[in-house]
Amino acid sequence: MEESLPITILISATVVAGIAAQVLAGYFHIPSIVLLLLFGILLGRDGFDFLDPSLLGIGLEVVVSLSVALILFEGGLNLQLGELKEVSSSLRNLVTFGVLITLTGAGMAACWLSEFPWSIAFLYASLEVVTGPTVINPLLKQIGVEKKVSTLLEGEGVFIDPIGAILAVIVLHFVLSGNVEPLILIKGLVLRLGIGVAIGIAGGWLLSQLMKQDQFLSQELKNLVVLASVWGLFSLAQVLRGESGLVVAVVMGIVLRASNLPSESLLRKFNEQLSILANSVLFILLAADLSIASVFALGWGSVLTVLVLMLIVRPINILISTWNQGFNWQQQLFLSWVAPRGIVAASLASLFAVSLTKQGINGGDSIKALVFLTIMMTVFFQGLTAAWVASLLDLRLVDQIDQNSLQATTDDVNSQKDVDKNSLISDLIES
Repeated sequence: MEESLPITILISATVVAGIAAQVLAGYFHIPSIVLLLLFGILLGRDGFDFLDPSLLGIGLEVVVSLSVALILFEGGLNLQLGELKEVSSSLRNLVTFGVLITLTGAGMAACWLSEFPWSIAFLYASLEVVTGPTVINPLLKQIGVEKKVSTLLEGEGVFIDPIGAILAVIVLHFVLSGNVEPLILIKGLVLRLGIGVAIGIAGGWLLSQLMKQDQFLSQELKNLVVLASVWGLFSLAQVLRGESGLVVAVVMGIVLRASNLPSESLLRKFNEQLSILANSVLFILLAADLSIASVFALGWGSVLTVLVLMLIVRPINILISTWNQGFNWQQQLFLSWVAPRGIVAASLASLFAVSLTKQGINGGDSIKALVFLTIMMTVFFQGLTAAWVASLLDLRLVDQIDQNSLQATTDDVNSQKDVDKNSLISDLIES
């Protein structure tokens, strides 16, 4: 009992700090990741040194994997395929051409500005392909952006995370092995996607049929059966091919949402709470393990790298992906500005740093530091200004409703004036 006490305190304190950050973020109407990063750093080794994630050992990788699976499943569960039809072409472009644009642009920026070797630069770039659905979705709900824009951003976050994660793992294998043919890389990507989609569709359909059997499955057990199924099939896919489990989690969520389950609202609430808990724990642990000195050691070149990613690479990505797709310049500008990175990038960067260090390859700590610098800059600059930018571009539903209400009021006043004028004329004629 004495030996396990430090780990017990670590887990308990992490949960308390994570939920406290979520509560305060909700109260002050700011992205929760801002306070999660701040609390994690303050409680970590470069702060008060109260949290030491290294106590978990390899268990940290287990926590990361299962938590990311939950987060991606919750993202898929919140997607509505009917709403995606309007932006399907742009979404397809973002998760195909957009991935290549981000990979190329971020890789060149990291090599030329941060002075990373090409292999390490493109490993960083593969991690930055993903966005952050756990950051974007609450942010969009908070500021109330018009549906077409929010649907595209939410869809991009959910679909691009597993694709980016698989791509990052393939690039990592290339860095560790030193020589892999491009055809093998493409084959690995397609194979992982295929396994994930097949298991996700089959598992999601079977689970949806089971969830509809009220006489066999009590209401109290339904949510837990879903949780067990997601983790079980995620692990099965991981055994067959690494990182294909992330695709399984997303596809299962989409299939269950499309199945019109009678208990869908309860399931979504349950998984939303689990996702918030997983996101809170992960960010606190990963931020606590971050060396602030390594972030400052990157220099101004790395700040320029992130700025290039935000201000050049992302706008080019959006412009090409949404070309002739019915988006006006205000919508394209907002889509270009809002692309915060989140937990998937942070989790993979932490795991990759360990893998590179074990193989005696330099650059693991630098990649982790640059990824966290990217998360900080995108979240602080984009997350905290998203509402202001949306209002400036007239994309907030609240502003549009207010304008419509004002117009309706003006019309009513003008109508009333016309009625009063006609009444006065009628009275004069009668007199």
